[in-house]
Amino acid sequence: MIAVTEHMAVTKRHSSFYLAAGPVDGPLMIFTHGWPELSISWRHQLRCFGAMGFRAVAPDMRGYGRSSVYSTHADYGQQHIVVDMIELLDSLGRDRAVWVGHDWGSPVAWNVASHHPDRCHAVASLCVPYAALDNGLDAAIALVDRSIYPEAEFPAGQWEYMRFYEGNFAKACATFDADPYLMVKAAFRKGNPAGLGKPSATAMVRRNGGWFGGADRAPDIPRDGDVVTEEELRAYASALQRNGFFGPDSWYMNHAANAAYAATAKDGGRLSMPVLFLAALYDYTCESVSSRLADPMRGLCADLTEDILACGHWMAQEKPAEVNAALAKWLATRVPEVWPKPKRPA
Repeated sequence: MIAVTEHMAVTKRHSSFYLAAGPVDGPLMIFTHGWPELSISWRHQLRCFGAMGFRAVAPDMRGYGRSSVYSTHADYGQQHIVVDMIELLDSLGRDRAVWVGHDWGSPVAWNVASHHPDRCHAVASLCVPYAALDNGLDAAIALVDRSIYPEAEFPAGQWEYMRFYEGNFAKACATFDADPYLMVKAAFRKGNPAGLGKPSATAMVRRNGGWFGGADRAPDIPRDGDVVTEEELRAYASALQRNGFFGPDSWYMNHAANAAYAATAKDGGRLSMPVLFLAALYDYTCESVSSRLADPMRGLCADLTEDILACGHWMAQEKPAEVNAALAKWLATRVPEVWPKPKRPA
Protein backbone atom coordinates (compact mmCIF):
# COMPACT_ATOMS: atom_id res chain seq x y z
CA MET A 1 0.00 0.00 0.00
CA ILE A 2 1.30 3.45 -0.89
CA ALA A 3 2.82 5.35 2.04
CA VAL A 4 1.16 8.40 3.57
CA THR A 5 3.79 10.62 5.19
CA GLU A 6 3.63 13.46 7.73
CA HIS A 7 5.02 16.95 7.16
CA MET A 8 5.01 20.53 8.51
CA ALA A 9 4.97 23.75 6.49
CA VAL A 10 6.11 26.59 8.75
CA THR A 11 6.15 30.32 8.07
CA LYS A 12 6.43 33.33 10.39
CA ARG A 13 2.64 33.63 10.54
CA HIS A 14 1.33 30.05 10.51
CA SER A 15 2.19 26.35 10.69
CA SER A 16 0.33 23.75 8.64
CA PHE A 17 0.67 20.07 9.40
CA TYR A 18 -0.12 17.95 6.36
CA LEU A 19 -0.27 14.40 5.09
CA ALA A 20 1.09 13.55 1.67
CA ALA A 21 1.17 10.58 -0.69
CA GLY A 22 2.53 9.96 -4.14
CA PRO A 23 5.67 11.11 -5.95
CA VAL A 24 7.08 14.45 -4.83
CA ASP A 25 7.21 15.63 -8.43
CA GLY A 26 3.71 14.42 -9.33
CA PRO A 27 0.91 16.83 -10.31
CA LEU A 28 -0.29 18.45 -7.09
CA MET A 29 -3.72 17.98 -5.52
CA ILE A 30 -4.54 19.73 -2.21
CA PHE A 31 -7.52 18.46 -0.21
CA THR A 32 -9.09 20.79 2.38
CA HIS A 33 -11.27 19.31 5.13
CA GLY A 34 -14.21 20.75 7.02
CA TRP A 35 -15.77 20.68 10.51
CA PRO A 36 -14.95 18.86 12.79
CA GLU A 37 -12.41 16.89 10.81
CA LEU A 38 -8.70 16.45 10.11
CA SER A 39 -6.35 15.72 7.25
CA ILE A 40 -7.19 12.02 7.76
CA SER A 41 -10.67 12.72 6.40
CA TRP A 42 -9.01 12.42 2.97
CA ARG A 43 -7.21 9.13 3.76
CA HIS A 44 -8.97 7.24 0.96
CA GLN A 45 -8.23 9.95 -1.60
CA LEU A 46 -4.58 10.41 -0.61
CA ARG A 47 -3.69 6.77 -1.26
CA CYS A 48 -5.77 6.54 -4.42
CA PHE A 49 -4.42 9.62 -6.15
CA GLY A 50 -0.93 9.12 -4.77
CA ALA A 51 -0.93 5.67 -6.36
CA MET A 52 -2.01 7.21 -9.67
CA GLY A 53 1.07 9.43 -9.65
CA PHE A 54 -0.34 12.64 -8.21
CA ARG A 55 1.26 14.36 -5.23
CA ALA A 56 -1.78 14.28 -2.96
CA VAL A 57 -1.63 16.61 0.06
CA ALA A 58 -4.16 17.14 2.88
CA PRO A 59 -3.48 19.70 5.64
CA ASP A 60 -4.97 19.99 9.07
CA MET A 61 -6.81 23.28 8.66
CA ARG A 62 -6.32 26.27 10.95
CA GLY A 63 -7.51 25.42 14.48
CA TYR A 64 -7.30 21.67 13.91
CA GLY A 65 -4.91 18.86 14.69
CA ARG A 66 -1.26 19.83 14.56
CA SER A 67 -1.71 23.12 12.68
CA SER A 68 -1.67 26.51 14.40
CA VAL A 69 -4.52 27.31 16.79
CA TYR A 70 -5.68 30.89 17.43
CA SER A 71 -7.57 32.63 20.21
CA THR A 72 -10.08 34.99 18.58
CA HIS A 73 -13.04 34.40 16.27
CA ALA A 74 -11.64 36.80 13.67
CA ASP A 75 -8.56 34.60 13.28
CA TYR A 76 -10.77 32.04 11.53
CA GLY A 77 -12.04 34.21 8.70
CA GLN A 78 -11.63 32.91 5.18
CA GLN A 79 -9.18 35.63 4.20
CA HIS A 80 -6.65 34.27 6.71
CA ILE A 81 -7.25 30.61 5.88
CA VAL A 82 -6.70 31.22 2.17
CA VAL A 83 -3.31 32.76 2.97
CA ASP A 84 -2.48 29.60 4.94
CA MET A 85 -3.16 27.58 1.81
CA ILE A 86 -1.17 29.85 -0.50
CA GLU A 87 1.75 29.60 1.93
CA LEU A 88 1.39 25.81 1.90
CA LEU A 89 1.44 25.85 -1.90
CA ASP A 90 4.58 28.00 -1.85
CA SER A 91 6.25 25.66 0.64
CA LEU A 92 5.65 22.78 -1.75
CA GLY A 93 7.49 24.71 -4.46
CA ARG A 94 4.52 24.79 -6.79
CA ASP A 95 2.79 27.52 -8.73
CA ARG A 96 -0.60 25.79 -8.92
CA ALA A 97 -2.62 22.84 -7.66
CA VAL A 98 -5.92 21.10 -8.15
CA TRP A 99 -7.91 22.09 -5.06
CA VAL A 100 -10.53 19.76 -3.59
CA GLY A 101 -12.69 20.86 -0.64
CA HIS A 102 -15.47 19.50 1.54
CA ASP A 103 -17.74 21.16 4.11
CA TRP A 104 -15.91 24.28 5.40
CA GLY A 105 -12.97 23.20 3.28
CA SER A 106 -15.13 23.92 0.24
CA PRO A 107 -15.30 27.70 0.78
CA VAL A 108 -11.51 27.57 1.18
CA ALA A 109 -11.08 25.83 -2.18
CA TRP A 110 -13.63 28.15 -3.80
CA ASN A 111 -11.90 31.23 -2.39
CA VAL A 112 -8.49 30.08 -3.59
CA ALA A 113 -9.99 29.69 -7.06
CA SER A 114 -11.83 33.03 -7.04
CA HIS A 115 -9.10 35.15 -5.41
CA HIS A 116 -6.00 33.37 -6.73
CA PRO A 117 -6.98 31.81 -10.07
CA ASP A 118 -3.34 31.81 -11.12
CA ARG A 119 -2.63 29.30 -8.29
CA CYS A 120 -5.35 26.91 -9.39
CA HIS A 121 -5.39 24.33 -12.19
CA ALA A 122 -8.94 23.35 -11.31
CA VAL A 123 -11.27 23.20 -8.29
CA ALA A 124 -13.63 20.53 -6.96
CA SER A 125 -16.06 20.54 -4.07
CA LEU A 126 -17.95 17.86 -2.23
CA CYS A 127 -21.41 18.83 -0.88
CA VAL A 128 -21.00 22.63 -0.69
CA PRO A 129 -21.59 24.56 -3.94
CA TYR A 130 -19.87 27.78 -4.94
CA ALA A 131 -21.32 31.23 -4.17
CA ALA A 132 -23.30 30.03 -1.16
CA LEU A 133 -21.58 29.82 2.25
CA ASP A 134 -18.41 31.39 0.88
CA ASN A 135 -20.58 34.49 0.34
CA GLY A 136 -21.72 34.51 3.98
CA LEU A 137 -24.70 33.07 5.81
CA ASP A 138 -27.25 35.54 4.46
CA ALA A 139 -26.44 34.42 0.92
CA ALA A 140 -27.15 30.79 1.87
CA ILE A 141 -30.37 31.68 3.72
CA ALA A 142 -31.66 33.46 0.61
CA LEU A 143 -31.54 30.10 -1.21
CA VAL A 144 -33.45 28.06 1.41
CA ASP A 145 -36.22 25.79 0.11
CA ARG A 146 -39.23 27.36 1.85
CA SER A 147 -41.47 24.42 0.93
CA ILE A 148 -39.51 22.42 3.50
CA TYR A 149 -38.53 25.29 5.82
CA PRO A 150 -41.41 27.80 6.23
CA GLU A 151 -39.87 31.13 7.20
CA ALA A 152 -42.11 31.60 10.23
CA GLU A 153 -40.94 28.28 11.67
CA PHE A 154 -37.34 28.19 10.39
CA PRO A 155 -36.16 31.76 9.71
CA ALA A 156 -32.70 30.53 8.71
CA GLY A 157 -33.89 27.24 7.22
CA GLN A 158 -31.46 24.39 7.62
CA TRP A 159 -28.85 26.95 8.70
CA GLU A 160 -30.57 27.56 12.05
CA TYR A 161 -27.63 25.85 13.76
CA MET A 162 -25.31 28.57 12.48
CA ARG A 163 -27.51 31.20 14.08
CA PHE A 164 -27.22 29.20 17.31
CA TYR A 165 -23.43 29.54 17.20
CA GLU A 166 -23.77 33.29 16.82
CA GLY A 167 -26.06 33.67 19.83
CA ASN A 168 -24.80 30.85 22.07
CA PHE A 169 -21.19 30.22 21.14
CA ALA A 170 -19.96 29.23 24.61
CA LYS A 171 -22.78 26.74 25.07
CA ALA A 172 -22.17 25.18 21.66
CA CYS A 173 -18.48 24.73 22.42
CA ALA A 174 -19.14 23.36 25.90
CA THR A 175 -21.51 20.70 24.55
CA PHE A 176 -18.85 19.39 22.19
CA ASP A 177 -15.94 19.82 24.59
CA ALA A 178 -17.77 17.80 27.26
CA ASP A 179 -16.90 14.60 25.36
CA PRO A 180 -15.29 14.95 21.91
CA TYR A 181 -15.28 11.18 21.40
CA LEU A 182 -19.04 10.89 21.83
CA MET A 183 -19.50 13.98 19.69
CA VAL A 184 -17.61 12.70 16.64
CA LYS A 185 -19.08 9.21 17.08
CA ALA A 186 -22.54 10.76 16.85
CA ALA A 187 -21.62 13.06 13.96
CA PHE A 188 -19.89 10.73 11.49
CA ARG A 189 -22.81 8.76 10.07
CA LYS A 190 -23.81 7.64 6.61
CA GLY A 191 -26.71 9.19 4.73
CA ASN A 192 -30.26 8.12 5.46
CA PRO A 193 -32.69 8.03 2.49
CA ALA A 194 -35.63 8.33 4.92
CA GLY A 195 -34.84 12.02 5.38
CA LEU A 196 -35.56 13.04 1.80
CA GLY A 197 -37.90 16.02 1.66
CA LYS A 198 -37.86 16.53 5.44
CA PRO A 199 -36.21 19.25 7.53
CA SER A 200 -32.59 18.62 8.45
CA ALA A 201 -31.76 18.06 12.11
CA THR A 202 -29.62 21.21 11.93
CA ALA A 203 -32.82 23.23 11.51
CA MET A 204 -33.89 22.23 15.04
CA VAL A 205 -30.78 23.29 16.96
CA ARG A 206 -31.83 26.82 17.84
CA ARG A 207 -35.43 25.92 18.78
CA ASN A 208 -34.11 23.06 20.97
CA GLY A 209 -31.68 25.30 22.82
CA GLY A 210 -28.64 23.51 21.44
CA TRP A 211 -27.34 20.42 19.76
CA PHE A 212 -28.56 16.96 20.77
CA GLY A 213 -31.90 18.28 21.96
CA GLY A 214 -30.22 20.80 24.24
CA ALA A 215 -28.32 18.13 26.23
CA ASP A 216 -25.01 19.10 27.80
CA ARG A 217 -23.08 16.52 25.76
CA ALA A 218 -23.48 14.20 22.80
CA PRO A 219 -25.40 10.94 23.29
CA ASP A 220 -23.54 7.63 23.40
CA ILE A 221 -24.69 5.86 20.24
CA PRO A 222 -23.02 3.07 18.26
CA ARG A 223 -20.22 3.95 15.87
CA ASP A 224 -21.13 3.88 12.18
CA GLY A 225 -18.56 1.47 10.76
CA ASP A 226 -19.53 2.42 7.20
CA VAL A 227 -17.91 5.82 7.76
CA VAL A 228 -15.13 5.45 10.37
CA THR A 229 -13.16 2.77 12.17
CA GLU A 230 -12.61 2.90 15.91
CA GLU A 231 -8.97 3.88 15.35
CA GLU A 232 -9.98 6.77 13.09
CA LEU A 233 -12.62 7.92 15.54
CA ARG A 234 -10.05 7.97 18.34
CA ALA A 235 -7.70 10.04 16.20
CA TYR A 236 -10.39 12.67 15.58
CA ALA A 237 -11.37 12.72 19.25
CA SER A 238 -7.79 12.98 20.48
CA ALA A 239 -7.09 16.04 18.33
CA LEU A 240 -10.33 17.73 19.37
CA GLN A 241 -9.69 16.91 23.03
CA ARG A 242 -6.23 18.49 22.79
CA ASN A 243 -7.22 21.67 20.96
CA GLY A 244 -10.86 22.10 21.98
CA PHE A 245 -13.71 23.25 19.78
CA PHE A 246 -13.13 27.00 20.02
CA GLY A 247 -11.14 27.10 16.78
CA PRO A 248 -13.33 24.75 14.72
CA ASP A 249 -16.52 26.47 15.92
CA SER A 250 -15.07 29.92 15.23
CA TRP A 251 -15.20 29.19 11.50
CA TYR A 252 -18.97 29.84 11.92
CA MET A 253 -18.44 33.28 13.45
CA ASN A 254 -17.10 35.15 10.42
CA HIS A 255 -20.01 35.34 8.00
CA ALA A 256 -19.89 39.13 7.55
CA ALA A 257 -16.12 39.14 7.10
CA ASN A 258 -16.33 36.21 4.69
CA ALA A 259 -18.99 37.98 2.62
CA ALA A 260 -16.80 41.09 2.44
CA TYR A 261 -13.85 38.96 1.37
CA ALA A 262 -15.90 37.19 -1.29
CA ALA A 263 -16.84 40.57 -2.73
CA THR A 264 -13.15 41.18 -3.56
CA ALA A 265 -12.84 38.08 -5.78
CA LYS A 266 -11.25 38.44 -9.19
CA ASP A 267 -13.51 38.93 -12.23
CA GLY A 268 -16.61 39.35 -10.09
CA GLY A 269 -16.20 35.81 -8.77
CA ARG A 270 -16.48 34.14 -12.18
CA LEU A 271 -14.40 30.98 -12.50
CA SER A 272 -12.86 30.10 -15.86
CA MET A 273 -10.94 26.97 -14.79
CA PRO A 274 -12.52 23.48 -14.78
CA VAL A 275 -14.89 23.01 -11.82
CA LEU A 276 -16.40 19.83 -10.38
CA PHE A 277 -19.28 19.75 -7.90
CA LEU A 278 -20.37 16.52 -6.26
CA ALA A 279 -23.75 16.78 -4.52
CA ALA A 280 -24.80 14.29 -1.84
CA LEU A 281 -28.37 13.09 -2.28
CA TYR A 282 -28.83 12.44 1.45
CA ASP A 283 -27.07 15.55 2.76
CA TYR A 284 -30.06 17.47 4.08
CA THR A 285 -28.15 20.48 5.38
CA CYS A 286 -26.14 21.21 2.24
CA GLU A 287 -29.06 20.04 0.08
CA SER A 288 -28.13 20.90 -3.50
CA VAL A 289 -30.21 18.48 -5.56
CA SER A 290 -33.74 19.89 -5.39
CA SER A 291 -33.13 23.31 -3.78
CA ARG A 292 -31.68 26.47 -5.32
CA LEU A 293 -28.45 26.26 -3.31
CA ALA A 294 -26.30 25.47 -6.35
CA ASP A 295 -27.98 27.93 -8.73
CA PRO A 296 -25.52 30.84 -8.27
CA MET A 297 -22.60 28.48 -8.95
CA ARG A 298 -24.06 27.53 -12.31
CA GLY A 299 -24.04 31.12 -13.47
CA LEU A 300 -20.46 31.77 -12.36
CA CYS A 301 -18.58 28.73 -13.70
CA ALA A 302 -17.54 28.57 -17.34
CA ASP A 303 -16.56 24.89 -17.25
CA LEU A 304 -18.75 23.13 -14.68
CA THR A 305 -19.21 19.38 -14.23
CA GLU A 306 -21.83 18.15 -11.75
CA ASP A 307 -22.67 14.74 -10.36
CA ILE A 308 -24.90 13.37 -7.59
CA LEU A 309 -23.82 10.55 -5.27
CA ALA A 310 -26.30 8.55 -3.18
CA CYS A 311 -24.70 9.25 0.19
CA GLY A 312 -24.71 11.61 3.15
CA HIS A 313 -22.56 14.57 4.09
CA TRP A 314 -19.35 12.65 4.90
CA MET A 315 -19.06 11.71 1.25
CA ALA A 316 -15.29 11.11 0.99
CA GLN A 317 -15.42 8.66 3.89
CA GLU A 318 -18.79 7.01 3.20
CA LYS A 319 -18.36 6.49 -0.55
CA PRO A 320 -14.62 6.72 -1.24
CA ALA A 321 -14.61 4.59 -4.40
CA GLU A 322 -17.39 6.65 -5.98
CA VAL A 323 -15.76 9.96 -4.99
CA ASN A 324 -12.38 8.85 -6.30
CA ALA A 325 -13.92 7.64 -9.57
CA ALA A 326 -15.76 10.93 -10.10
CA LEU A 327 -12.63 12.96 -9.38
CA ALA A 328 -10.46 10.79 -11.63
CA LYS A 329 -12.93 10.90 -14.53
CA TRP A 330 -13.18 14.69 -14.26
CA LEU A 331 -9.41 15.13 -14.11
CA ALA A 332 -8.85 12.83 -17.08
CA THR A 333 -11.50 14.46 -19.26
CA ARG A 334 -11.62 18.11 -18.16
CA VAL A 335 -8.09 18.70 -16.82
CA PRO A 336 -5.96 16.31 -18.92
CA GLU A 337 -2.90 18.54 -18.72
CA VAL A 338 -2.46 17.64 -15.04
CA TRP A 339 -2.80 13.88 -15.52
CA PRO A 340 0.43 12.14 -14.40
CA LYS A 341 2.74 11.26 -17.26
CA PRO A 342 3.89 7.64 -17.41
CA LYS A 343 7.47 7.12 -16.28
CA ARG A 344 9.77 6.04 -19.09
CA PRO A 345 12.12 3.18 -18.33
CA ALA A 346 15.72 4.21 -17.73
